[in-house]
Amino acid sequence: MEDIPMINQDAAHFTVPILQTHGLTVGYQTKRTILELEKDLNITIHNGELVCLIGPNGCGKSTLMRTIAGLQKPLRGDTFIAEVDVKKMKPHQYAKLLSLVLTDKMQVGGLTVMDLVSVGRYPYTNYFAKLRRSDHEIIERSLDSVHLNDYKDRFFNELSDGEKQRVLIAKALAQDTPLIMLDEPTAHLDLPTRVEIMNILKRLAKETNKAIFLSTHELDLALQTADTIWLMHREENLRSGAPEDMVLSGMFERVFKSNAFRFDKRSGAFKVVHPTQGKVSLSGNEVPSTWTRRALEREGYQVVDDPNGFLKVQYANHQWQLSVGDHTLHCQNIGELLQTLRREKPFPAEAHLPNKDRMDA
Repeated sequence: MEDIPMINQDAAHFTVPILQTHGLTVGYQTKRTILELEKDLNITIHNGELVCLIGPNGCGKSTLMRTIAGLQKPLRGDTFIAEVDVKKMKPHQYAKLLSLVLTDKMQVGGLTVMDLVSVGRYPYTNYFAKLRRSDHEIIERSLDSVHLNDYKDRFFNELSDGEKQRVLIAKALAQDTPLIMLDEPTAHLDLPTRVEIMNILKRLAKETNKAIFLSTHELDLALQTADTIWLMHREENLRSGAPEDMVLSGMFERVFKSNAFRFDKRSGAFKVVHPTQGKVSLSGNEVPSTWTRRALEREGYQVVDDPNGFLKVQYANHQWQLSVGDHTLHCQNIGELLQTLRREKPFPAEAHLPNKDRMDA
C-alpha cells in the first residue's frame, strides 16, 4: 500500500509525519502457522491530523493498534513515532512520544480527577515525582481543553462514563506526546456524549497540533470528523483516504456488505433493507420530504421520481397528500400517512384498487 496521499501538504500542521510504518505486517504466529491480518503497510499520520480506524469485527483493528503502539510484535516491518523505532524505544522515550487511552474501565480507588490527570506528567518529573509549576500549568490547560476545570476535586469513580473518558483524554494531553492513540473512545457512551467526544478530539488535533489516531465503530461520526479514514477488510489490504473519497470509491459497500442493510452514499449512513411493497413518487418541501422518504423506505416502498405513477405523495401547506390512482386523501402527519398506506395496501395495483368512498371519507 502507498503512503496516504495528503491534501495541503504545505499547511504547517500536515508537514510532519509523526507516525510511519515501513512494510508492516501484523498478525499472529503459532507453532503450526502464521496468520497475517495486514501485510506490507506503508502508512503515515501527520501533525494535527485525526485518523479513524474502521472495520468489521474480527478484521484485526485491535491487533493493528497494539502493534503500532509497540504492545505486540509485528510479523515483519517497522513502526516509527517521531522517527524513533518503536521496537527500540526505552520506557522514558515511549512515555514522551505516545500516550494511550484504552477501552478497559479503570478502577482507581480514591483518586480525584486532578490526581489522575497529574499522572500524565510523571514522565517529566524527577526521582521524587514532584510536580513543578510548569507541570501544574499543563495540567490546568489539559483540564480546560476538555471542560473539566470544575471537576478536578471530584473522585474519578463518581463520574459518568462520558466524564471519565474526558478525564483520560486530559491525562493524555498532560502527557504531552506528539501521538495520542485511543481504542474505541466512544464505546458504551450515549449518542450526545459520543458526538461530544469526537468533536473534542477533532478540535484538539487542530489546536494542539498533535496526531490523534483512534479505532471506532462509529462510521457516521468518523465520516463527519476524521481527516483520514483507515478502512480494514478481512479480504483486502487496508485502504485509506479522505472520508469523502472513501465513500465515492464504494469501499464501504464492499467492506460492510450485507443482505440486511446497505450503505447509502447520499446520506453517508447505513440503511436497513426492507421487502419492497411497490414504488411511490414523492415531492414537496426538502426537509419534510427527506423524512417522509425515510418513513416510506422503512415501510418498504421504493421512492422514485415519477409524477405520473400510480401512487404519489406530495407535501404542501403543512400536510401530506396521498394519491392512489385518481383518488386522494389528505394526512396531517407522517404517522397518519403510513397508517393509511397500511390500511389501503395499494399494491399490486391490478389486484387492489382503493375504495373511493373509503379514501374520500
